[in-house]
Amino acid sequence: MNQFESRQSQPKLNTDEGWVVQVYGSQRRLLCVLEPSHGWIFLIGCGVGLLLSVIWFNATRYSPPLEPTPPTESLSWPVD
Repeated sequence: MNQFESRQSQPKLNTDEGWVVQVYGSQRRLLCVLEPSHGWIFLIGCGVGLLLSVIWFNATRYSPPLEPTPPTESLSWPVD
């Protein structure tokens, strides 16, 4: 009997675990790992940023205008 014939088949992948993205450099060094929590935090940050920008835009749009400052008299320099 051959050694390769007695091996069991490869284990099945568990698809319920989520995903992980591993980024490697040119020399096969691990640069960073992105997990599902990173994606959720990024989406939450984008949503909060969009909400703040809409609130800020509406607040400046409907706020009363600032009182203009009266112009001050400019000093005239004598010209020879």
